[in-house]
Amino acid sequence: MKRGWMSIIVSTVVSLALTAAGCSSESSGSGQTESGLDKELNVFNWSEYLPESVIKKFEEKYGVKVNYSMFSSNEEMLAKLSAGGGVFDLSVASDYFIESMVKQDMIEPIDLNNIPNFKNYLPDFINKDFDPGNRYSVPYMGNTVSIGYNPDKITSEITSYDDLWKPEFKRQIVLVDDQRFIIGIVLKTLGYPGNDTDPAHLEEAKEKMLKLMPNVKAFDSDSPKTLLINGEVNIALVWGPEIALAQREKPQIKTALPKEGLMITMDNFVIPKGAKHKKTAEAFINFILEPEISAEISESFPYINPNGEARKLIPKEVLDNIAIYPPAEEMSRVEGVKDVGDAIKLYDRIWSEVKSTQ
Repeated sequence: MKRGWMSIIVSTVVSLALTAAGCSSESSGSGQTESGLDKELNVFNWSEYLPESVIKKFEEKYGVKVNYSMFSSNEEMLAKLSAGGGVFDLSVASDYFIESMVKQDMIEPIDLNNIPNFKNYLPDFINKDFDPGNRYSVPYMGNTVSIGYNPDKITSEITSYDDLWKPEFKRQIVLVDDQRFIIGIVLKTLGYPGNDTDPAHLEEAKEKMLKLMPNVKAFDSDSPKTLLINGEVNIALVWGPEIALAQREKPQIKTALPKEGLMITMDNFVIPKGAKHKKTAEAFINFILEPEISAEISESFPYINPNGEARKLIPKEVLDNIAIYPPAEEMSRVEGVKDVGDAIKLYDRIWSEVKSTQ
């Protein structure tokens, strides 16, 4: 999610991380820290998803150098892990990617004995169907996609995804650059499930999405709130937390929860196959799950936090913001993004064909 001012604070980009990881402390025989961990950790995460302050606190506490790299989509993450093998020690992947990654033998089992703070999770977020017992994944944060808009500029009421097709919104919309969410939402406007795999339904969704393109100014997963804040667009179909962050700059921005219902995904920590610093990666996960640390992350990047102890430290106005935490009645009918198997090839083709018209 994601999710770019974060790029300013990152000491390495993906290409440099590939080089740095190849010269990691373990492979060079430089030993371990006083805490018994490896001296380096190579982390791969969404952009705008982890504050520098948290990374520095981990480094200072454990004497570990964190090489931090970012991606903008699950597809980019998967491609890098496939190409890089054990270059990264820890990555983040959305829930609907986990099962496939396990089948492809891309990730290592996680030793929950090394993550005692696992006890802090709310029950609704663990032991899910895609990874029973959390053998391969540990929740990080999640989000729905909602509609944010500036009522000072948009006079029409927005209550539905279908409203985005109004001709008056020409070049007024930014869409999150995520094919599963956007195609899923278009499917929902047609009365189909957001995870539909019927080729005829997907072709219908493609034709409808093509009709939306004149209204779309940009696709952006790195920092879509920026276009809304600076007035380049007045409507954003994006991660809910991006709307919440935009509201910090422009309080007049409103959130619309479309009548068709929301889609949701949770991101999870995974350890790539062949990771050289597995125990250190597990220590990092455990550190992230410290209530104060987890709450600090939510202050900077207010995504859905599955950590029950951390939620006790999160301000009420954040927990009450429907862009981040939709009301219970909305959550009761939310649709999770799921693995669509071989139909992903259809999603890929549709996404490529639609975006090529921009």
